[in-house]
Amino acid sequence: MFKAQKETGRIANYKLMVETAKSFLEGETDLIAALANISALIKFYVDDINWAGFYLLKGNELVLGPFQGLPACVRIGEGKGVCGRAVLDAKPVIVPDVRLFSGHIACDSQSLSEIVIPFFRAKKVCGVLDADSPLPGRFTELEKEYLSQITEMLNSFMDAS
Repeated sequence: MFKAQKETGRIANYKLMVETAKSFLEGETDLIAALANISALIKFYVDDINWAGFYLLKGNELVLGPFQGLPACVRIGEGKGVCGRAVLDAKPVIVPDVRLFSGHIACDSQSLSEIVIPFFRAKKVCGVLDADSPLPGRFTELEKEYLSQITEMLNSFMDAS
C-alpha cells in the first residue's frame, strides 16, 4: 500500500518517488496499471507540474496513455511536438520555454515548460514519459536524472513482458 508522504527537499522526494515506482513495478504484469500508478507518483512528488503521464508508440504515432492532469492530445504524429522529437532522437528533451519550441503542441495553454523521456522495448522506443509545468524553466538535469531512473525501470519492465 502506498502511503502519501513527502520529505524535506527535492532530492529526498525524488528518491522516494523512484523507490515507490520500483515497488509498484515489482510483480506487476500489466503495463497500463503500472503507468497509471507511476503517473500519479510523478504528479505527487514533482512540485509545480500540471501534467504527468505517458504516450505509447503505436505504429507511427504516439497514443495517449495513463496520465494525471487535464485532458490531453490523444494522438501525436510521428516527429511532432516535444514528444515526437524525443522519439525521433531516442533521448530526453527538456524545453525551458515551450513557446520557443518550433512545432510545440499545446494541449494545455497553461504549460510553459516540458520534459519528455523515451522508454524502450528491445532497444526500440515504445513510448515516452511526459511532464509539463506552468513555470518556465521548471525542468533541470535533476528531474531528468530521476525521471530517467523511472524510464530505465520501464525499459526492464518492457523487456520482461
